[in-house]
Amino acid sequence: MNASSPTTNPHDRYLAALGDRKPIAALEKAIKRAGKLIKGRSEKELAWKPAPDKWSVKEILAHQADGEVILGARLRFAAAMDNPPIPAYDENLFVARLGLEKRKTKAFLAAWERARELNLDLLARLPKEAFARTGIHAERGPESVELMVRRAAGHDLLHDAQIERTLAGCDAARRERKQAKKAARKALEAQEAARKAAKKAKKDGARKKDVLEPKPAKKSEKKADPVLSAR
Repeated sequence: MNASSPTTNPHDRYLAALGDRKPIAALEKAIKRAGKLIKGRSEKELAWKPAPDKWSVKEILAHQADGEVILGARLRFAAAMDNPPIPAYDENLFVARLGLEKRKTKAFLAAWERARELNLDLLARLPKEAFARTGIHAERGPESVELMVRRAAGHDLLHDAQIERTLAGCDAARRERKQAKKAARKALEAQEAARKAAKKAKKDGARKKDVLEPKPAKKSEKKADPVLSAR
């Protein structure tokens, strides 16, 4: 995710995505939603990238799993400590350097589910007043536990939409490849048909020439003797 501009509230897009949904209920349903989105998809489809600098679905889910671990630490720091510092992190480096290629996509979905269960259990047992406690984010400043929870729920929904767009792009790219292959095959078939037609026309032309033009006399044939012919 790109850094927000100085005039933009960094929470706006997440809270707007959440809308009037209950954040914890949304968090509880997130894994199931993501599981439905990738159901029946091959690993090749899930690893497809819309562009070199864009994430695949596999990378999105790895980010969700890693982000859930980070979220758990932030919630615990803020709920237990007095305005603790909350470090930022580079999510693109997490995706690039944490060995995603060694695991399949479903492993990241399962990891995200395990971490989410731990965080939901934490939220269920925290006293009400803990949700007002804050940590100091390195880039965004003070954030309460409640705000972290609402941001996380909106974050999930934004990535749901990203997964849908990415898979739609994958499907469109596959259709384009099939159409290109079909067009190339038809072009080859047309070339072959034209070659065969040209060959046939040449052969027919040669046959017609043989019919219309008399054949030259063979060298072995002797001319009639004029003296004998006069007798």
